[in-house]
Amino acid sequence: MLTLLGAFKDQSLFFNLFNYITFRTGGAIVTAIIMAFLIGWPLISWLKKVQGKGQPIRTDGPEGHLLTKGGTPTMGGFIILISVGVAALLWADLSNRYVWAVLLVTAGFGAIGFVDDYSKVTKQAHAGLSGRIRLGLEFLVALAAVLIMMSEAWISLDPAARGDADFWGALLSWDSPINDLALPFVKEGTVIPLGPVFLVFAIIVVVGAGNAVNLTDGLDGLAIVPVMIAAGTFGFIAYLVGNFVFADYLGVNHVKGVGELSVLLGALIGGSLGFLWYNAPPARVFMGDTGSLALGGLLGAVAVATKHEIVLAIVGGLFVLEALSVMIQVAWFKLTGRRVFLMAPFHHHFEKLGWQESTIVIRFWIVAVIFALIGLATLKLR
Repeated sequence: MLTLLGAFKDQSLFFNLFNYITFRTGGAIVTAIIMAFLIGWPLISWLKKVQGKGQPIRTDGPEGHLLTKGGTPTMGGFIILISVGVAALLWADLSNRYVWAVLLVTAGFGAIGFVDDYSKVTKQAHAGLSGRIRLGLEFLVALAAVLIMMSEAWISLDPAARGDADFWGALLSWDSPINDLALPFVKEGTVIPLGPVFLVFAIIVVVGAGNAVNLTDGLDGLAIVPVMIAAGTFGFIAYLVGNFVFADYLGVNHVKGVGELSVLLGALIGGSLGFLWYNAPPARVFMGDTGSLALGGLLGAVAVATKHEIVLAIVGGLFVLEALSVMIQVAWFKLTGRRVFLMAPFHHHFEKLGWQESTIVIRFWIVAVIFALIGLATLKLR
């Protein structure tokens, strides 16, 4: 909304600031932090009153959780989502379709997470919404968002690259650039043409990212800081990819208009910082599926928009490891009747080994930083 002020740049140099993504990203960070602090305590008080016993704790989990985390309200992800929404509407270019696609995933996954959290709280059971229904809804939201992003990418193509096919024809084509999977560590133009399979792949990236962050959210502050680290990393990537000069210099695929997502990611960092104030140990509120699904989905959607899907698996390596630990545990137990980890996701494995919660959380933060640095290295090591 405030981008409209950039039209008055001829009247004052101050208004020209609103044409710069960097300035608006800073404004989004500050706005989201302020919003999170303003709504934090009132929302937490309301959640306590409404939820009563708070989020149900797994009875098969670490023994201390029932004592230390019982009664803590969930759905605190609303603090982040409201803050991000307000900051994005104020500072982002609302004519940019990538912004709306990512907001669609954020709001859609947040709504699915809310229904799941509400079901758990009302039933006072760890199992919430049916897994099949939940995944089905996530795939529908991701499908709509990916189609919006791919159509925008198609519109931005040079007419020669589009050929004679319309968007739907390009979607099913093996030759269209919108269906290419860009590879890290190699120069621009080195891609894998996935053809119509790319649509399915992109949807899986968005849904997978949402659920990977959701699985990581099991200890106070464990998920939110790696989310901020990934958001900062992809904010930088989006800015560079969206700028033709920088993209050409670094040898990465330029995606017109995607730099605007830096503003959205700045809002995510600000909202997450504000939420961390209340989620720091001992947590006064949990983000719940309302927050974790939405934040993971947001990161996945940004990765698809910037054509950095593989880099997301590197930057979000911690989330990947957490998700893999669950898949390995389930698969191995079904095959042999035995467990690989004492408990999955594997942050609980370390709890069972006797590690302090704060030790696990801080060491996982360090791992997240290392993965982010490796992800950033893909920009230059080509």
